[in-house]
Amino acid sequence: MWSKPCHARVATVFPHLHVSMNPSDAHHPLYLIDASLYIFRAWHSMPDEFQDAHGWPVNAVHGYARFLLDLLERERPRHIAIAFDEALDNCFRNRIYPAYKANRERAPEELHRQFAHCKTLCAALGLTVLAHSEYEADDLIGSALHGGRPHGLRGVIVSADKDLSQLLLDQDEQWDYARNQRWDMHGVKARYGVEAHQIADYLALSGDAIDNIPGVSGIGPKTAAVLLAHFGSLDELLSRLDEVPFLRLRGATQAATRLRDQCEQVLIYRQLTTVALDAPLGHAEPHFTRGAADGDLLMALCDSLRFGPMTRRRLRKAADLPEF
Repeated sequence: MWSKPCHARVATVFPHLHVSMNPSDAHHPLYLIDASLYIFRAWHSMPDEFQDAHGWPVNAVHGYARFLLDLLERERPRHIAIAFDEALDNCFRNRIYPAYKANRERAPEELHRQFAHCKTLCAALGLTVLAHSEYEADDLIGSALHGGRPHGLRGVIVSADKDLSQLLLDQDEQWDYARNQRWDMHGVKARYGVEAHQIADYLALSGDAIDNIPGVSGIGPKTAAVLLAHFGSLDELLSRLDEVPFLRLRGATQAATRLRDQCEQVLIYRQLTTVALDAPLGHAEPHFTRGAADGDLLMALCDSLRFGPMTRRRLRKAADLPEF
């Protein structure tokens, strides 16, 4: 245990780089897709009557293919990357905090197989696939966006995950595709009560039940938002704890005591809630330009996954392949 007072050991983990860009330098959208969200949604919403040539269920693949085709037909993206979650128990966050996401059940084999099919489908369409055993999809999206900015790209993050809002800068936007809701960095406060760059601190303070992050006991979303509005950041809050009891905040004295007692924990939580910007992206090129489709692989997938004629036609068109 450290002997110095808490305020003396406050440190920023994975600091976000705030880039000031000329609007004329960043007008090419880079679509960054949180694939797992839409695969899970298809798994729960599509009937289980869809089966591949070997009798395995492929309802999630069929649902995900429809989502992906809708997006490609609607947006016609030139720059696009699809991020998949492969960091289960091996994620770097589990080494920091073993209970991270321990409340989640592992995907059944029937679904696990379908994730692999979805990755192959994306690759067959010429889309960049991002996956890593130690980094989550959020980190891959953050690192791709961070790497694409110097090349004149702005982010269009296709996900409803609030964690990803911390990545938004001036020209970026986040898109909840299912609800057709879009917001930029200025719209984050209306949704969550804090600025985009405060999201990681906000979740560290208030917790995130989905990821099994408890946050500081007794501090909920409203209190966390008030504290960050006053102090600006978690670092500044922890360095000025003596001021907290004097805020016009219900339970301010108790909040100060809890923050002082749980200082070490909340800094750990901030490591968990901060999206990494330095995840390895393999051999992906920094522009994430859509490549040529693999027609043979695509048609083989259509056969093995037993796609219907309408989906096959849409896939051929999306892949710029000639009709039969």
